[in-house]
Amino acid sequence: MNLEISGAKILFTLPIELPILGRLRISETMAVSWIVMLLITGLCIWLTRDLKVENISKRQAVAEYLVELANNFVVGNMGEKFRHMIPFVAALFATSVVSNLISLVGLRSPTADLSTEAAWAVVVFIMITAQKIKAGGVGGYLKGFTTPIPIMTPFNILSELATPVSMACRHFGNILSGIVINGLIYGALAVASSAILGLLPGVLGDVLSMIPVLDVGIPAILSIYFDWFTGVMQAFIFCMLTVMYISNAAEG
Repeated sequence: MNLEISGAKILFTLPIELPILGRLRISETMAVSWIVMLLITGLCIWLTRDLKVENISKRQAVAEYLVELANNFVVGNMGEKFRHMIPFVAALFATSVVSNLISLVGLRSPTADLSTEAAWAVVVFIMITAQKIKAGGVGGYLKGFTTPIPIMTPFNILSELATPVSMACRHFGNILSGIVINGLIYGALAVASSAILGLLPGVLGDVLSMIPVLDVGIPAILSIYFDWFTGVMQAFIFCMLTVMYISNAAEG
């Protein structure tokens, strides 16, 4: 899907499907997601290579610091009994952050596709439901839909189903809006650059008006918020909601 603004073209690409092995198709989102996983895996292998007990390297110090952050985040918000959730939450955060920021190198962010966040939200929803059943049993879980009065059952079911939907849409909406806003800014600055430099007389104005001078520098400054800050913050919020929902479900 292309959007043209006075000659400046902004591309909002839809997932591209590449035919592989006959009927098997891999979308652009899937391809970039695999790149994200390879990057994270490679980084983990590099950080954990040649581990020592004494005289540790700076690389190992960084790895231990990241592990300590994950431990404190999960145990601090969920309690000691959820220590087994640390690898899952850490992997979820790392995947979300790298997916959000990979657009900085020109690749389409997997989190700009709702199917990515929907898959994460479904996994989290299953874990929430499992914790509720573990805490109160199947009967207690089903009885919870009838509180405080049975007539509230349909609304309680909708509220339950709204949890994964809200988690997915919140993350997806913020990432996609950042991409759209950045595209509009690039287009607007290109138009402004063409209009301003076009005021110069003669051939000089004709040549310079074709160069989007204002696109250099200004978008990079705005990218600090729309890409870096928003990308990291949305990953943090998604993980925070994950640990809070699961820990609350375990309490019954």
